[in-house]
Amino acid sequence: MGMGTKVTKQSDTQELNREELSVLEPEEYRVYLMNDDFTTMEFVISILMTVFHKNLPEATKLTLEVHRKGRGMAGVYPYDIATTKTQQVHAMARQRGFPLRCAMEKA
Repeated sequence: MGMGTKVTKQSDTQELNREELSVLEPEEYRVYLMNDDFTTMEFVISILMTVFHKNLPEATKLTLEVHRKGRGMAGVYPYDIATTKTQQVHAMARQRGFPLRCAMEKA
C-alpha cells in the first residue's frame, strides 16, 4: 500500500451510508390554520380543498375544528412545502379580504 491510502472496512462504509441518509431527510413542519371572527367557513373549506388537497368531508371536519378549538392542523410537510402553502393561504386570504392566518411549527 502506498502512503495516504486508507483502508476501510465494509462496516465503516455501511455506517457512513446510514448517516448520510439520515442527513438527507428534511425536517417536517406542521401547518395550522388559525381561527378568526371574520373569515367564512366556506372560504376555509375552499382553502383546505385547493391548497391542502382535502376532500369535502375532511375539509369540513377540519374547518369545524379550527372554529371550535382556535386552530387546526392542515398537514405536515417539509419546510419548503410548508412555507409555500402558508404563503398561498395568506395570499388567497388577502385577495378575498379575509384575515385568515396560517402558522408553521416544527413537527
